[in-house]
Amino acid sequence: MGVFHDRQDELERYEFQLGTERGRLAVALDTLTDALVLVGQHGVYCRSARQAGKPAMDIQIISKCLVDAKDLVSSVMDELKRKKQGG
Repeated sequence: MGVFHDRQDELERYEFQLGTERGRLAVALDTLTDALVLVGQHGVYCRSARQAGKPAMDIQIISKCLVDAKDLVSSVMDELKRKKQGG
């Protein structure tokens, strides 16, 4: 079951607080945030030869994809909350 086993405690807590769908999305956001932190740490050591002071291009692309995914998950959570509140 992978993530359902690895993050069982976190899933149970968020699902209890937010409901099943929003709880799982909250854990997904936390997982994306963890990945973003790790990519950021890697970017400190893996610098671009073309753009001084910036991470390598692949690190920049991965970071953007993770941020975009977080934005999408957040928007779904907001939409579910809005629908739950009736409007």
